Amino acid sequence: MTRSYGCSVTLGIGRATASPTEGGGGRRAAILKPFAVFLALILTTGVVAADPLPSWNDLDARAAIVAFVEAVTDPEADTYVTPADRIAVFDNDGTLWAEQPNYFQFLFALDRLKEMAAEDPSILTSDLLKAAAAGDMDAIPSKYTEENIVEIVSATHAGMSTREFKAEARAWLDTARNPETGMAYRQMVYQPMLELLRYLRDEGFRTYIVSGGGIDFIRVLTQDAYNIPPEQVVGSLGNARYEVADGTPIITKDPGIFFIDDKAGKPLAIERRLGKRPIFAAGNSDGDFEMLEWTTAGDGLRFGLLVHHTDAEREFAYDRDSKIGRLARGLDEADERGWLIVDMKDDWKRVWPQD
Repeated sequence: MTRSYGCSVTLGIGRATASPTEGGGGRRAAILKPFAVFLALILTTGVVAADPLPSWNDLDARAAIVAFVEAVTDPEADTYVTPADRIAVFDNDGTLWAEQPNYFQFLFALDRLKEMAAEDPSILTSDLLKAAAAGDMDAIPSKYTEENIVEIVSATHAGMSTREFKAEARAWLDTARNPETGMAYRQMVYQPMLELLRYLRDEGFRTYIVSGGGIDFIRVLTQDAYNIPPEQVVGSLGNARYEVADGTPIITKDPGIFFIDDKAGKPLAIERRLGKRPIFAAGNSDGDFEMLEWTTAGDGLRFGLLVHHTDAEREFAYDRDSKIGRLARGLDEADERGWLIVDMKDDWKRVWPQD
């Protein structure tokens, strides 16, 4: 049985959105009208359910999320979706935790490169690796290209067993600090998104991570950070091989990338790994565009959500011109596609769990 958390609205729901030509006042009216009904219900029953999203301001974004969840979990409604089909997918970097000043796995690779170079400078076989080890990435033109990231990740990850890699990543996450905030990386998860994950699971959803980050790195943190088990993580895959070393079977990481779980790769990975189209998708950048497009193109009610980083005081503010987490097409097309834009500054009461 679904829990009653709030009222019914249409904003942000794939099948029942306001017209793209309708003004903001029309959408606000569509949001506010049901609150009168909800208020009347409270006054007549004297019962108020526990708030599933306490770190969200009581604005359009929160109302749209609650309305969608109630619509697909009400067995009496024609919008009902069986629990087996209640699948929600989330990007990780910039959606569930921060991604500035660079992707955290890339910062892990840079720290590891410095340590490796201190022991054996001969590993620095290119100008890129030398600059990265010296902490002078600004000396490299177009420094955050896919090719550059792959070169640095290959140099620092290859040759390790997956078990060794996960131990290194876990130790780094336990001790390293973000250069911009001074916070531990494990602390830089978004409290409102943690609540959203829990809310969906409470309502019978299965929650998956579908990220461009390396799958072995992400799996180190997802159980503790998000209560998402490793088998519900989809990510980019590096080359690897199976071998038996001294009688022990191991999987060893090799240089290069086998599959990049980004942009059009995300729907492909979802189809191959999950075998079902989700009904809810959340991201924050144009790298998530195809995942939201694929999700909301299905039959019945669908929900697409984009986190817009607008809070320079509590977190970071960036979108169209950012090399990390660029969001341009999503901003341009979200309204006509019925996707919800979550304004971090306005929609979230707090950002971090420790706030």
